[in-house]
Amino acid sequence: MVVFSLCYRVHEYASTNHLSNSSNTMKKILFILVFSSLLITSLSGQSDVSGQSNWYYTYGGEMLFSFADIDDNGQEVNSPMRWAPVINIQGYANRNISEKLGVYAGLAVRNVGYINDDYTDPADQLDYKKKFRTYNLAIPLGIKVGNLSKLFFFGGYDIEFPFAYKEKTFTGGDKIEKITGWFSDRYEGIQHGPHIGIQFPQGLDVKFKYYLTEFHNQDFTENTGVKPYAGLESHIFYFSLSWKMFDPWW
Repeated sequence: MVVFSLCYRVHEYASTNHLSNSSNTMKKILFILVFSSLLITSLSGQSDVSGQSNWYYTYGGEMLFSFADIDDNGQEVNSPMRWAPVINIQGYANRNISEKLGVYAGLAVRNVGYINDDYTDPADQLDYKKKFRTYNLAIPLGIKVGNLSKLFFFGGYDIEFPFAYKEKTFTGGDKIEKITGWFSDRYEGIQHGPHIGIQFPQGLDVKFKYYLTEFHNQDFTENTGVKPYAGLESHIFYFSLSWKMFDPWW
C-alpha cells in the first residue's frame, strides 16, 4: 500500500504543477523511483517463499509488439506493428495471499515506441515515415487471480518515467535524420496506463497494456520555432510475451 501511495503522489504532483518535462522534476522522480525500489526490496527480504503469505522475487524479460492510436490534427494515421525484443527486463516482489489470490509490485525497464507511416512535418508540410521510441523506468503494481500454480489472470497499473529518446525519419525507404537525447522534452515525462494478462500452465505469459497518456509533448518547440508534434496525439498500446514471469527464481 505504501508503494501505491508513492506512485499516486508522484503522478498527482506532476499533473498539478505541469512540470512533467522539466529536468528538476525528473531528478525528483528518479529519487522516488530508487526509494520505491529499496522499499520493495526490504519488504521482499522479510520472508521466504515457503508460506503463501510471504513475499518472494520473480524476474524475466519480455518481447513487445506495439502499435499506436494516432490522430494527426484530426486525421487517423496508420501505425504498423513495432517489434521490440530488447531491452525489456522486469522484476516483481510477489505475495500470495491464498492459493487463488496474490499481489505484486516491481520495477522494469522497457523499450516503448511506435511507427508512424504518414507523419506530416509542420515545417515543410511533406509526409515522412517516423519511428519513435523511449526507454522507460516503470513501476508496475497489480493482482493475480486464479490457480497461482497453473492458470491465472493478472492485471494492474504502471507508472513509467522515460529517460532515453530516439526518433528516426525516413523518406523513400532511406533514413534521412536521427534524433537522440536523454530526458528530452520531446515526450511526456510521466506516462501511465493499465495492463492485463494471463499466465498459462506451461509458463507462457501474455500481456496487454494501453497508455492513457500521450507519447509526445505537443508543446515542445524546436530552435526554429516549429512545434513538430503540435496536434499529434498518439497513445501506444502493446502485446507482450514472457516466460514464467511469476515463478520464483530460486
